[in-house]
Amino acid sequence: MSTSAHTLDTASTTEAATYLGLSPRTLEKWRSTGRGPVYARLGRRLIVYRFEDLDNWVMANRVGGESE
Repeated sequence: MSTSAHTLDTASTTEAATYLGLSPRTLEKWRSTGRGPVYARLGRRLIVYRFEDLDNWVMANRVGGESE
């Protein structure tokens, strides 16, 4: 966590992208289309993601692995 605005359970766009194995630009695009994980806007430019929300988003987007 690089700034004092971050707590232990939040990540910047860059940190969230690294955590998910994506580029920061992908998360930026997904924010504009409503496709990505839940985020919070703290001011005009600061976007943060909670790690819990990132994990929930990954779990909600799993494909396959279940027997039919």
